Amino acid sequence: MAVLNKIRQRSLVLILVIAMALFAFVIGDLFKNSDALTGGSQDVVATINGKDINRVDFQQKVKNYQDRSGGRQTSTQSMNVIYNQELRKIILESEFETLGLSVEKDEMRDLLKNSFSSYPEFQDANGIFDVNRLNAYISNLKDISPEVSTLTTGGQPISVNYEVWTNNEQNIAANAIQQTYYNMIKAGISTTISEAEDDYFGDAKTVDMRYVQLPYTSIADSLVKVSKSEISSYIKEHKEKYEVDESREVVYVEFKEEASKADEDEIKAGLLALKNDRLEYNESSKNTDTIPGFSSTDNLEEFINSNSDIKYNDAFLRNAQLPAVAKDTLLNLNSGEYYGPYKDGEYFKLSKVIDAKQLADSVKVRHILIPYIGGTRADATVTKTPEEAKTTADSILAKIKSGTKFLDLLELSSDKVSNEKEGVIEFDYNAGMAPEFKAFAFDNKKGDVEVVGTSFGYHIIEILEQKSFNKAIKIATLADKIEPSEETLSQVFNDMSKFEIAAKGGDFNALAKERELAVKPITFKELDENIPGLGSQREVVRWAFDEDTDIGDFKNFPVSGFGFIVAKLVEKNEEGLMSVEDASITAIPEIRIEKKAKMIRDKITATSIDEIAKNNAQSPRTAAAVTIKNTTLSGAGVEPKVVGAAFGLAQGVTSKPIDGEKGVYVIEVTKVNEATKLDNYQAIMNRLNTERKAAVQNKVYQALEKAADIEDNRAKTVY
Repeated sequence: MAVLNKIRQRSLVLILVIAMALFAFVIGDLFKNSDALTGGSQDVVATINGKDINRVDFQQKVKNYQDRSGGRQTSTQSMNVIYNQELRKIILESEFETLGLSVEKDEMRDLLKNSFSSYPEFQDANGIFDVNRLNAYISNLKDISPEVSTLTTGGQPISVNYEVWTNNEQNIAANAIQQTYYNMIKAGISTTISEAEDDYFGDAKTVDMRYVQLPYTSIADSLVKVSKSEISSYIKEHKEKYEVDESREVVYVEFKEEASKADEDEIKAGLLALKNDRLEYNESSKNTDTIPGFSSTDNLEEFINSNSDIKYNDAFLRNAQLPAVAKDTLLNLNSGEYYGPYKDGEYFKLSKVIDAKQLADSVKVRHILIPYIGGTRADATVTKTPEEAKTTADSILAKIKSGTKFLDLLELSSDKVSNEKEGVIEFDYNAGMAPEFKAFAFDNKKGDVEVVGTSFGYHIIEILEQKSFNKAIKIATLADKIEPSEETLSQVFNDMSKFEIAAKGGDFNALAKERELAVKPITFKELDENIPGLGSQREVVRWAFDEDTDIGDFKNFPVSGFGFIVAKLVEKNEEGLMSVEDASITAIPEIRIEKKAKMIRDKITATSIDEIAKNNAQSPRTAAAVTIKNTTLSGAGVEPKVVGAAFGLAQGVTSKPIDGEKGVYVIEVTKVNEATKLDNYQAIMNRLNTERKAAVQNKVYQALEKAADIEDNRAKTVY
């Protein structure tokens, strides 16, 4: 009781202590997340030219995009697509607002007419676009919102509500403004006669030359030392090549959840056990029943489907359709004989040959195609429904069977390509034909004629010839997927856990070497997600960029369908210039070339091509009809500096040493082949204008994006 009384007496102190602790916790979290103090919102994905991309709206657009793509895009890929769309939209809108570009009412009316004049709902009795019908339709959509109405496009009905309609109008207006903007820029693009002349002479004027190449390889790399200070200076002189984004360097080891040899042996033993009958106690009858095995079952299909990870296939299989690892053996077995267990990809299989026969490998058929609306490659002239197309095909078949010649009905076919060959098509079994078409042609006999439905429509097919007959077999195959046992999975987890524990006080690389684990390096940027061979591993990237993750920290990550990795952060690289160590991979070879070029130039004392070649154990070479546009030098490769220098020399003049791509060159122009001036350069000017206007759209946007004020918060808000 005394203790309780003391607690009651000091309750105010306790309350104050608890309150202070909570306050410290909240304040600490606020400082940790500075956005809460500075007003920066975690709901802003990015700010472009002062306009925010809201996180909730952004994520909804990402979800809609993923739904449309049918899950073929990862969440990060989808976010990147939507971000780029929003970025482009805001940048262009900012430019349009600055220029005062907009779509006025009369222009919008014309745009809507151009977009919807073919819709029957907006046409009068004469098929002429009626703006009053359009206005009435829009007014009705607004009144019934959010309910939908129907429009007909391409013969197909589509559902539209007022929100969809207004979004479509906005897109039409935005596209019109964008087109106006780019047209204004294109209108200011032109080519001068001087530019056209330069382009013409770039192909037409040529030079012949002699040259000697003193290759950089003539000096061993070991003779050219490169210091860290030289690398540092080179980086500063070539900043554009060595500017890097913020990144993290991580190493990791893999713990794969894969079947052990013992697991595989157990799977093979299980397949072999299924060959024999087994005894099983029946709870209902209180008797021991004999369950037929693979060798004695009367219903192979049911047995396979009940005991195999791959369903029964009742078809005869040709050589190319059989498992590559087993086809030679299987084709040599007699009916009733077994092969296996054998490993085929991710399965162990036990196969039994059921039957064999000779099947054709190629066929010749002729057909008549009746397409329907919505069928593959069906054009706008197709009006039949699937039911109507089937009825038409059946009536054609009836006429053929009653004596009408096949060729007399070819005009009814929509396959104009085969019609030119009397409807005949020849193809091998491996050809990419519609499955139903192929099955009829190969599985039936010469002379058979029938209606066959495919995604293209309904075909009336007659088999004219089957040839190249080879053995095909029907097999029943028990397949068991190769998967690790629970014992193996536990062992993998234990191995991973032991590695983590050991790594806390040991050397990551040394521990991996002891366990024969490969240490794999990878560098991440903040918005990356993929690890080669492991797919999307966004959690690893988030961890690597977390402000609480320090160099030397490590963590395990489960990888779906794979197992685990243990990753270690080894380096944090800030945005800016690459470090000397990282840049040295590309900088050292470039610096060596510069040094070698100077060493080679310093050795040149002669002034003629022949003397220089002789003094350096090289042979003079020639190059004829060299053009300024083609920088490939015969016998040397691509050498733009050398070719450019040749066009700056007069005939008979020898150059000073030129530092090329593969060596130091000295050249002599032996002949200048002047081109005849054209009377008119208009055709070249027109071509250059077209080329420049075609490229302007992309180049203009790139310039606008480069000039835009962009604050990208994706990594902190949605990634």
